[in-house]
Amino acid sequence: MGASFDTVEAQKHFADDQGFPYRLLADTDKVMGQAYEADQPEKGYPRRITYLIDPEGTIAATYDLAGQDLEAHAQAVLDDIRARS
Repeated sequence: MGASFDTVEAQKHFADDQGFPYRLLADTDKVMGQAYEADQPEKGYPRRITYLIDPEGTIAATYDLAGQDLEAHAQAVLDDIRARS
């Protein structure tokens, strides 16, 4: 699942444009972003973070995407999932 501070309409457009097979959450009030420490009020946009959440709902790993290549990041997360399976 993905989330950002964008509106529902903007999230739908982005997901459709990118061909995502899943929905994106619109966290317009920034409650989720603040809870997951993604809010950066001084910058005006959230941190790009990936959380790997286990079946019990516990955060098993956190990945900060700051300056990272998205394909390499996705591969690292997938490798981590395989190693934990």
